[in-house]
Amino acid sequence: MAVIQKYGKNYSADLVGHKEIHPPDKVGAPGCHKKWPEHNTNWSRPVARVWTVVLLLGTCLLYCARVAMPICAVSMAEQFGWTKRESGMVLGSFFWGYCFTQVFGGYVSDRVGGEKVLLLSAAAWGSMTAFTPILAHFCSQPILSMTLARFLMGLLQGVHYPSLASLCSQKVVESERGFLMSTVGSGSYLGTLVIGGAGSLMLDLYGWQSVFYVSGLLSVLWAYCMWKYLLKGEGPIITLESLGSGGVPSKLSKRHWLRLLKQPAVCAVIVTHLCTASTFFTLLSWLPTFFKDTFPDAKGWVFNVIPWLVAIPSSLFSGCLSDHLISQGFDTASVRKLMQFFSMGVSSVFTLLLCGNTTFTWAVAFVSATMGLTTFSHSGVSVNVQDLAPSCAGALFGVMNTCGAFSGVLMVYFSGYLIEATGSWASVFALITTVNLLGLCTFLAFAEARRVDIDTSKVRHHNIHI
Repeated sequence: MAVIQKYGKNYSADLVGHKEIHPPDKVGAPGCHKKWPEHNTNWSRPVARVWTVVLLLGTCLLYCARVAMPICAVSMAEQFGWTKRESGMVLGSFFWGYCFTQVFGGYVSDRVGGEKVLLLSAAAWGSMTAFTPILAHFCSQPILSMTLARFLMGLLQGVHYPSLASLCSQKVVESERGFLMSTVGSGSYLGTLVIGGAGSLMLDLYGWQSVFYVSGLLSVLWAYCMWKYLLKGEGPIITLESLGSGGVPSKLSKRHWLRLLKQPAVCAVIVTHLCTASTFFTLLSWLPTFFKDTFPDAKGWVFNVIPWLVAIPSSLFSGCLSDHLISQGFDTASVRKLMQFFSMGVSSVFTLLLCGNTTFTWAVAFVSATMGLTTFSHSGVSVNVQDLAPSCAGALFGVMNTCGAFSGVLMVYFSGYLIEATGSWASVFALITTVNLLGLCTFLAFAEARRVDIDTSKVRHHNIHI
């Protein structure tokens, strides 16, 4: 009876000892592994710490390469004679490419290993970044070559976060996932700060080409070091045979995907992540304009730097806090909901405070609090997908991120319409708050932390016979 209660409550950590009892075609959605022993060997704590640092640097370089174009866009437009509309086309093409490889990246990562996908994609987008100035100068139509290059960059970088989710679910124990994901997630803020500071300096001293050369070559060097020292020079070869070896018949895969998507907890993480991504993209896109319109004499480096300086330690703190609570015996689902409450609930309070008349100092403080609290989602909904479906976390996270990217683009456009129609920023902040509360209520009502990617009745059945 004790065995039944243990596995009935939370059996995800103990499935390794019982994995041989499942037929290969009944373990979950597409992307699930037949050879569970290979893919469920957790890292030791020292190894996990090394990988955390390496993945943090990789995410930092990812954003350095991603933000290089926005930083250099004005200089490139002056050199090549682009209009605002053409510059917008170049910048926007990244996000369309970014949407299309999310699910594919997670699907492949679930089958062959997230570290291989991360390595190959980093080498590719790093090389693409380094070759960007060459493509711009040697193509007769720079606007076309840059639009295509940014679209390809989006395709190549779209696999990064689903691969991280897949790798974390396969290699990190439940009580340490929050710290790893929050730490690695803080690399996005660190990368934005680094390229914003060092990139602007290189732009002034050596020209816009230097920004692409340095960020691209550093990314390739990072991929080489990961291959050389962490993967021990093992060839990251992904073959059609390896992609098919972990799969299940297509009819069964579709049935398992339908069963997975019918789970309320799975729908909750998708909806919540959609809301989180939408509000984050909107704040990221419109806050600089808000400060310029409301406080035209304010220094740009203050409101462009301080919120991100707050976001980095906040993200690290949320990961440490969530892992500590879980290790102390608190229910995993309750901890995930608590983190998401801070991310979407408490942050909305500070967002609403921006609707009134405030001074510049208080506005920066409110925005910093909002951005800092938003990072708590790294220990909430972003990790919850690994609790629910570790065998196909990459593919499922890809679905979430695709929905979030599309909805984010639409909400950014709709926010611009609201500003023009109402002439007030309060309407935008009210929209952000409404979307946040919708996602939060959905997560609090339906989120769980038990596995839903396997047939739990069969686990209990075999435990009874044991």
